[in-house]
Amino acid sequence: MKRLFSILAIAGMMAFGTVNANTNAITTSSATTVATTIQEPDSAAEPELGFTQELKKRFIEGGPGFMGIVLLCLILGLAIAIERIIFLNLSTTNTKKLTQNVEDALQSGGVEAAKEVCRNTKGPVASIFYQGLDRTDEGMDAVEKAVVAYGGVQMGQLEKNVSWISLFIALAPMLGFMGTVIGMIQAFDKIEAAGDMQPSLVAGGIKVALLTTVFGLVVAIILQVFYNYIIAKIDSIVNDMEDASITLMDLLIRNKK
Repeated sequence: MKRLFSILAIAGMMAFGTVNANTNAITTSSATTVATTIQEPDSAAEPELGFTQELKKRFIEGGPGFMGIVLLCLILGLAIAIERIIFLNLSTTNTKKLTQNVEDALQSGGVEAAKEVCRNTKGPVASIFYQGLDRTDEGMDAVEKAVVAYGGVQMGQLEKNVSWISLFIALAPMLGFMGTVIGMIQAFDKIEAAGDMQPSLVAGGIKVALLTTVFGLVVAIILQVFYNYIIAKIDSIVNDMEDASITLMDLLIRNKK
């Protein structure tokens, strides 16, 4: 529940920031337009828009329906991605240092001292070490089974909510394509109602339709970058977990001898 609340909080903050940014941009744009109209009433040239204002303008032209859903996919996807990145960075452990500390504790204070070292260390590797050390009295087979089973649990924790990011990556361009198709249908409806093939009707409808596709693809590209980083981070942690598990078994065998 805490992670769900954190994801919703991040999404709310991003949405609130987007609304404030759009409001400030609209206010600034309105003030600039009024000032320009007062100072240069005869000027027919439109001022060049900044990147944020141009993006806002294109977003509004695309229509609030599908564009709003695509924006929601971006906000939720980024919120989950940021939460996963923070969690994975906190889960990263210096495996070599932890292994050395556990080995020193086994030689000086035995299993209980090694378990204390694992309790005071964060991360999945330390948790796996603790589960293995906690079953040393039951034999090496029990230790191996505990390490493998708890390693699967830790892997599930690392991959939690990652599938939602892949869903938003696939959903954003699909929504964009759907908006394009609906926009094209509306453009042809206008042509049919007008009874004439006017270039302005066709061009305007096609432009609005293609904007949804562009924004959908942009959202998918942004989320894909975060997704690949998260997957690479998970693979790195899982490799450390597997190497550390083998090292723990070797340490326990040497310590028993």
